[in-house]
Amino acid sequence: MKNGLFALFVIVFFTQCATVPITGRKQMKFVNSKQLQTMSFTQYSEVKSTAKLLPDSDARTALVKKVGAKMSVAVTRFLTNNGYKDRLKEFEWEFNLADENTVNAWCMPGGKVMFYTGILPICAGEDGIAVVMGHEIAHAIARHGNERMLSLIHI
Repeated sequence: MKNGLFALFVIVFFTQCATVPITGRKQMKFVNSKQLQTMSFTQYSEVKSTAKLLPDSDARTALVKKVGAKMSVAVTRFLTNNGYKDRLKEFEWEFNLADENTVNAWCMPGGKVMFYTGILPICAGEDGIAVVMGHEIAHAIARHGNERMLSLIHI
């Protein structure tokens, strides 16, 4: 019985293994990208429906969206130039700013990004926003959301 479970684990491990761009690190892929994208888009819509999103006319929102537009162009260029153009279909970029004193920002699988006004003073402008946003987007590009799915699977 133990040998059979071990063999099953080895088979699943090698068939569900993927490579992370840039680092070349191997990772497990428990959910296909389309399913993960659908789940994250649904969750992002739920967050947007309850959050107090600032309008595009707000200068802070305009800045977050400006940085986001630049980041999406840079990500597209990087993935295309480094042999990962196929991953671009996973992303439908969207950048929003919620009026909340939370010191946080995040990017869902599929490129849905949320910033909170509480982190803006720490970012101190466009460059700081780009650093935080780049960090969050890197999680999405590396498909860390898929790795986190393991914690949701109850064996």
